[in-house]
Amino acid sequence: MDYLHGLNPNQKLAVTTVQGPVLVVSGAGSGKTRVLTTRIAHLIQAHGVLPHRIAAVTFTNKAAQEMRDRLHTLIGPSAAQVVMGTFHSLCVRILRAEASYAGLGRDFQIFDDGEQQAVVRDVCRELNLDPQRFPPKRLLAAISRAKDELITPEEYPGGGDFWEQIVAKVYARYQEKLVRSNAVDFDDLIMYVVRLLQSHPEVKRRYQERFDHILVDEYQDTNRAQYLLVRLLAERTGNICVVGDEDQSIYAFRGADIRNILEFEKDFPGAAIIKLEENYRSTQNILGAANSVIQNNTERKEKRLWTKRGAGSKVLFYQGGSEWEEARFVAQSIQELQGSEGRQFKDFAILYRTHALSRVLEEEFLRSGIPYRIVSGVRFYERKEIKDLLAYLRLVHNPDNDLGFLRVVNTPRRGIGETTLARLSAYAQKFGISLFASLSYLEGVDGLTGKYIKALEGFKALVGGWRERLAELSLTQLVVAVLEESGYLSELQAQADEEAQARLENLQEFLSLAQQFETGSTLEDLGTLLEYVALISDVDTYDAQANAVSMMTVHASKGLEFPVVFIVGMEEGLFPHARSAWEDGQLEEERRLAYVAMTRAQDRLFLTCARQRTLYGATRPSAVSTFVREIDPRYVEEQGSNLFVFPRFAPAEPAGTAGSQAFKVGDKVEHKVWGRGMVVAVNESGSDLLLTIAFPEQGLKKVLAHLAPITKV
Repeated sequence: MDYLHGLNPNQKLAVTTVQGPVLVVSGAGSGKTRVLTTRIAHLIQAHGVLPHRIAAVTFTNKAAQEMRDRLHTLIGPSAAQVVMGTFHSLCVRILRAEASYAGLGRDFQIFDDGEQQAVVRDVCRELNLDPQRFPPKRLLAAISRAKDELITPEEYPGGGDFWEQIVAKVYARYQEKLVRSNAVDFDDLIMYVVRLLQSHPEVKRRYQERFDHILVDEYQDTNRAQYLLVRLLAERTGNICVVGDEDQSIYAFRGADIRNILEFEKDFPGAAIIKLEENYRSTQNILGAANSVIQNNTERKEKRLWTKRGAGSKVLFYQGGSEWEEARFVAQSIQELQGSEGRQFKDFAILYRTHALSRVLEEEFLRSGIPYRIVSGVRFYERKEIKDLLAYLRLVHNPDNDLGFLRVVNTPRRGIGETTLARLSAYAQKFGISLFASLSYLEGVDGLTGKYIKALEGFKALVGGWRERLAELSLTQLVVAVLEESGYLSELQAQADEEAQARLENLQEFLSLAQQFETGSTLEDLGTLLEYVALISDVDTYDAQANAVSMMTVHASKGLEFPVVFIVGMEEGLFPHARSAWEDGQLEEERRLAYVAMTRAQDRLFLTCARQRTLYGATRPSAVSTFVREIDPRYVEEQGSNLFVFPRFAPAEPAGTAGSQAFKVGDKVEHKVWGRGMVVAVNESGSDLLLTIAFPEQGLKKVLAHLAPITKV
């Protein structure tokens, strides 16, 4: 039983408590994957459970593969016999074997997102539904939620409001088409199996007898269908072990039900509850700060993470005057920690609540020469909505831009297909003119019917209208006009899902950029803006596997860890998100997001915000996030703020010192990386000093006296 060595007492208890229901409340960084794999090894080696009679369910293929690799290290080749995979892969296995009971052929297809949307679009055409009013993605989301709750088309409440009536019609016809195609979607996989087990006792008995032990990872993220599935499978033996942390339940928008983990003891009477509170990832100051935030939630089981790693550096809170000051602080801190602690760029992560916050940071990093990569997202200027908008603007600036024309002539859809564009291109090529210019000669284009001529003339009028109004519109007003009058904005607003909301926020953020280029001549301003973006895009290339700072949303950071983490935009309305003010339970979900973000940090954690921020085209003052104010002052050090957010905080050193040294203009200093230089300016920065130092080889550098690796000479 060598595999038990090195486990802490509670981990060992979670591994060796093998009979009956067990809930392992696993705090962030507490070694849950090790517990799960060691528990499987213990069942096989100490209790003689046959590997194929164990089912371990995860949420991602990556997590399943990591568990399988670890288990192979512990017990060898027999690890391959354990039924281990995602909910969907487990259900595919069952459905293939029991397809006839589910009314499916064994060779049924699984439709992906694109195919699902295509089916819904067909249904909408058959029902004469306007895709602007009833976007296929939104309809699919409603159908998915119904399936998560195990609601069939026949059971869907079609007598509700108008939207529900439409969903009911679309759902029924959508499902008919799937059945006719011998196909299922991802939600069907789980719903079919649950219905199968509920309706056919002999099938349920077969799988209950097949599995002696059920293990579930990330239990806080299960929805109702997934919960019922594992409950049905574990009904015979009662041997179910779930591992999760309600404090990290951040996927309610995908249907996750936090009640599944909070009410585990009610669902499985006599369950053993084991808490894993020793953290192997973070320092105590980081954990203390995270604990003091999450303890304000009511929907949770009491626990407090602790570590043997020591206190470590305090969490550093910085409030800049603007988003640009915030970005400069982040860039300077990265450079200084590289010098003082030998950090590599890959040691740093920047987390934000919404992708729109990345733009200013990206531009500051480009100026500072800091390589970065966007994780689970694309860089600001490479996002589809931004590229679409830029294509429109390039066409306004230069109508002969064929690339811009082709990108947006049918975006949003105007019924202008590939055949029409091919005919238009042939005409333009024949007479040596641009595609836009050819719109003036549509009667001469072979094969164009009145319907397509009208659509193309409408597009020409749009672009021509914007060009005619360049003298009366400011640059920002032009951008707004393009978004509204093209129909692009209304199409996104109609979709009303998480992805569309993120894209809308990115387009609104572009307005902030446009404002910076307004001088009075819109045509010139537009040219300057497009040139600026082109240069940013051209130089912004990097190797995705290279040594680079990682930038991502908090949702994307789940399961990751980094030596140094910056959480930016810690302001009311940003984090917590503005919608948390009016949606029940949303503030607690936002607080769990903050907790997840904070516990990604291993050695250092920075929380930053701005007193004033230009975002979504408007400049307004910002209040410090509720979550920052909830942190116990013992764990925090402030910089850059004119008001003390933490009233009990007293700086460890007098302002204007680094170590025991005060600095003034004219002082000669030694920097560990940049060599000798001279202080040429000293400015207050909260409880610290911002020094401007001239280095013979490096030029002017700005550093914070407290953080910089400098000494007076």
